[in-house]
Amino acid sequence: MNQTLSPERVRADIAELLDCDPAEIAPDEDLFDLGLDSVRIMTLVQRWRAAGATTLEFPDLAEQPELGHWTALLTERAA
Repeated sequence: MNQTLSPERVRADIAELLDCDPAEIAPDEDLFDLGLDSVRIMTLVQRWRAAGATTLEFPDLAEQPELGHWTALLTERAA
């Protein structure tokens, strides 16, 4: 059963790994600058694949590490 990858879920998952409030993450902020690293990105890739983004790959996220980009990418794929 696929869970929906909503913009809220994407933001909440990132905030959980960064140990911050979801509201603190600006859509165009570089997530690497906030402390996200490759290990955490792989955690998100695995989590979001399990939630339905089955074609998601590490470079999809690493090439443009911004919340807005990731949200668009994931919500389009989940639709």
